[in-house]
Amino acid sequence: MFQLARKRVFVAGHRGMVGSAIVRRLQSEQCELLFASRDELNLLDQTAVNIWMAEKKPDVVILAAARVGGIHANQSYPVDFLYENLMIATNVINAAHKANVQKLLFLGSSCIYPKFANQPIVEEELLTGPLEPTNEWYAIAKIAGIKLCQAYRRQYGRDYISAMPTNLYGPGDNFDLQSSHVMAALIRKVHEAKNSGAESISIWGSGEPLREFLHADDCADACVFLIKHYSGDSHINVGSGEEISIRNLAELICGVAGFRGHITNDTSKPDGTPRKLMDCSKLTGLGWTPKIPLCVGVSDFYDLYESSISQIAKKGCS
Repeated sequence: MFQLARKRVFVAGHRGMVGSAIVRRLQSEQCELLFASRDELNLLDQTAVNIWMAEKKPDVVILAAARVGGIHANQSYPVDFLYENLMIATNVINAAHKANVQKLLFLGSSCIYPKFANQPIVEEELLTGPLEPTNEWYAIAKIAGIKLCQAYRRQYGRDYISAMPTNLYGPGDNFDLQSSHVMAALIRKVHEAKNSGAESISIWGSGEPLREFLHADDCADACVFLIKHYSGDSHINVGSGEEISIRNLAELICGVAGFRGHITNDTSKPDGTPRKLMDCSKLTGLGWTPKIPLCVGVSDFYDLYESSISQIAKKGCS
């Protein structure tokens, strides 16, 4: 078991949804937390990352920083998603090696798996088929990060591991309709439709694709668990083990919000991968399971968004 107590832990991407959840979780671990804002440290600058890591000398690095977004953002900015995520992974992992970091956790994504992977998706499905075209730029960068951790483990004996979370949601998520993921986008659409008295909301594609969702706080708990209990070459899936169609997710959010309008389908928009349910038996076999049911998490997430919008409105009127 790897002990976090009295260790210096650098959380890269501490202001993001996952990174901030990890910071909240680590506050009970008696470790010293290290942060660096974008103004303080540009993770795309290799020299700057090497200098910062050498000066701060963290014992543990959690790499949660990434350029992220939904289908629209991935299709619109393929260079940004590929280049920036490749550079972040390369710079941070290499600098950690040079600074003799004891343990590193690289966070990937379930989009690393082939579009038509066998379901539920086991870790061994990686690189067994073509990727989903709508997010392959991001996926390729994340696959490179996994392989880089494996390479440092094999060549230098580094205890660097990778975790592959499923679709995440929670505090700190992005609600911009042009770059958000499906959960946040639907919550915003439903909230605005309810407040404007609209008769319907539109969802992308057929609404039939199946997705698995995990609360960011559960993901953070799994990450800390893996740092303590796992040291292996294979990446580890992190998910809830439950799936829901996009249409049923929209209906769930409508119910939580009290929106009684219709749900229509914009079939000019892509569906993406038809099904993406991860097999998390390796993680559960180690002794970890999620704690936040989807219905509870969605309700809390909607309340959080509604509260934040109300606060913004009050500030605008003051």
